[in-house]
Amino acid sequence: MSTESAAPTPGTVRPGGRTARTRSAVRDAVLTGLAEHGYPGLTVEYVAERSGIHKTTVYRRWGSVEGLVADALDLAGEDAWTPPDTGNLEGDLRALAREVAETFGSASAAAAPTAFIAAAFQSERAAQALRDFYTERFARCETVVRRAVDRGEAPSGTDAAAVVRAVSAPLFFRALITREPIDTPLADQTATAVAAAVRTGAYLPARR
Repeated sequence: MSTESAAPTPGTVRPGGRTARTRSAVRDAVLTGLAEHGYPGLTVEYVAERSGIHKTTVYRRWGSVEGLVADALDLAGEDAWTPPDTGNLEGDLRALAREVAETFGSASAAAAPTAFIAAAFQSERAAQALRDFYTERFARCETVVRRAVDRGEAPSGTDAAAVVRAVSAPLFFRALITREPIDTPLADQTATAVAAAVRTGAYLPARR
């Protein structure tokens, strides 16, 4: 069977034009359902009713709850978000860390993103979509480190990906593993520590 005639996997089609509204409505319903019921309680029927899209259409385009969750993450990754540019590395890292704190700092704000993460432990397809989302999002953030190198704030060769992960990792750990509160002072403290480590060359590639 040729690739032209092969049927696409449900949940991988990216509708455009007027059907983009359908995709957006379904995505919003998925987010609401995850926040209210979590991944185990999310159903195609719920999404269809909540979005106002016929169940048959939802099944045809997305196939299953896994397809719905994966596409919602794909759509989130298609936004126009850009990393902060405060003029210096520590300011940029603080802004990034504060965004994490704002997202996971309250139960209402964290409900949907936490449900996405929980879904990744129950569905390999959701896990791959989550990995793709964060890989793309972190890649956007790496520009803050490259700018710092250009300004002389960070040594040439600094591992930008490692820096971006380091500034968010302690916050994710507290929010998702130990279930401790996170706030702006903690975000600022984390950013300050990472910026100081960058200046010492801690994120240069290890010498063998």
